[in-house]
Amino acid sequence: MNPQQMAAMQAMQGGKQQVYVLNRGQKSDEGKQAQLGNISAGTAVADIIRTTLGPRSMLKMIIDMMGQIHLTSDGNAILREINVNHPAAKNLIDLSRTQDDQCGDGTTSVIILAGEMLQVAEPFVHKNIHPTTVVKGYVRALQDAIQILDKELAIKVDLKDYDQIKKIVTATVGTKFTSRFDDLMCKLSIQAVERVKVEINGKYEIDTKRYAKIEKIPGGSANDCCVLDGVMFEKDVLHAKMRRRIVNPRILLLDCPLEYKKGESMTNTNLVSEDDFEELLRLEEEYIKKCCDEIIKFKPDVVITEKGLSDLAQAYLVRAGISAIRRLRKTDNNRIARACGATVVHRTSEIREKDIGTQSGLFEVRKIGDHYFTFIEQCRDPKACTIILRGGSKDVLNEIERNLHDAIAVVRNLYLDSRIVVGGGATEMALSKRLMDRSKSIVGLEKLPYQAVALALEIIPKTLADNCGAKTIRVITNLRAKHAESGNETFGINGMTGEVTDMTTLNIYETYGVKEAVLQTAIECAASLLRIDRVVTGIDQNVGAAPNAPSTGATPFGHRPKCWSCSKCTFNWSNTIWSSSKMLELLQMHL
Repeated sequence: MNPQQMAAMQAMQGGKQQVYVLNRGQKSDEGKQAQLGNISAGTAVADIIRTTLGPRSMLKMIIDMMGQIHLTSDGNAILREINVNHPAAKNLIDLSRTQDDQCGDGTTSVIILAGEMLQVAEPFVHKNIHPTTVVKGYVRALQDAIQILDKELAIKVDLKDYDQIKKIVTATVGTKFTSRFDDLMCKLSIQAVERVKVEINGKYEIDTKRYAKIEKIPGGSANDCCVLDGVMFEKDVLHAKMRRRIVNPRILLLDCPLEYKKGESMTNTNLVSEDDFEELLRLEEEYIKKCCDEIIKFKPDVVITEKGLSDLAQAYLVRAGISAIRRLRKTDNNRIARACGATVVHRTSEIREKDIGTQSGLFEVRKIGDHYFTFIEQCRDPKACTIILRGGSKDVLNEIERNLHDAIAVVRNLYLDSRIVVGGGATEMALSKRLMDRSKSIVGLEKLPYQAVALALEIIPKTLADNCGAKTIRVITNLRAKHAESGNETFGINGMTGEVTDMTTLNIYETYGVKEAVLQTAIECAASLLRIDRVVTGIDQNVGAAPNAPSTGATPFGHRPKCWSCSKCTFNWSNTIWSSSKMLELLQMHL
């Protein structure tokens, strides 16, 4: 008698009928087992990138599914290339992606802090403290931490002080691969944000993702990187006789084709005589000539379209002395419109004088290496730009791009919220000290998870000390002693030496927005994972299989499971070598 039959017999004896809710083969973890599994998964993800925090961080070499090699210390770039199966681990990886999209920095810190928040909750699970009580303590600690951060630890920055902004960006870039080019990275990031920022009703609108494009060109050195006062894209003019350099050009942008109209899917035309075909050609030529005449009437110097441009249209434009570029990406077209003051026109019949862009000082096509690039620069008050990166190899360029992305995000966050906090783990230790003091007034079990959040915040200075090879226990003890004294809230870990140092003397700062997002995202993610009391996985390959079916998995051709119990199947299922005749027989019987 198998275990299922025994269980059914015992249920019948008790007067109750046994009911199967889940399909056989589905895996379900409940209660403490599910919570401990989530905690272990979160801690494992945090351990992957724990050594990439700080200026002495280690690099990770990742080979993706396509065989490409990624060499980076960026937390989001590492987790993006890792495939995981556990749902809690996937949740934490999405957490890093969200942090990168929202703030652009703090992707490593948020994963490390979330993993530690889960780790300190493990004793509560073993002691059978209800998750609601733990989550309540976590949420209360988060609210107090945000209040302390806002009222006591935040510092206001003058956005007109270039040196102060440079110090903040340098502190961010100093932990990256491009730390030896920190002056260059600061200059590029500040210039890029200054180019694209738009002030509306006293507030800044900064869309660096759409209007500050990074172009990577292999070759040269990192010192050749620059921010254009305009845009650049990899295109060349269509005709050899078109001008490649124009001073103060008049630019017309289109998103309609300058060629004969084509059918959407299939077009049938009945031609009765030879004159009918000539009539079709004449109509096409008249249509293209009409479009070109409507363009030439406004005397533009450059015409750029997102769609096609026929040879006949090229001939008309060359005669008029107009340079043309076709099949440009819509995103690039929008950047050109924002940089030179033009408006993208949908039909040639709708062109107006105000749609012509006249704010550019130079249009020029240049050859760099084996490729031609079009430059539209020297724009007056451009609201879009292109950042040119040069480097010896693609790996170097990719890492510079990731570091520059973080630096631009720091400057953007400063313009959106001009407050900063002290870095180097000083802010986390100050929050830990104040939360511990406030926990003395809390009564009940809620006090324990509240104190656990305070202890978990120390993971940031601990990790900084670990990564630079310092004696962690002694350094953290000295740091606690420093923060026990009043007026020492700015003391943290020197990431280069592992010593307890005043971070204001090293000019180590972080933006308030990043720190607030790290705390809020990490604690809320840990609280949501702790509230999970059941994890149900999907159906595996053996669902519905007969008791004596092979355990190695699926049937041939991925056939439905009921074939295991089919009376027509007479061959041995456990045999792993299949002849073509047997395969054909199986297909004929069941498909």
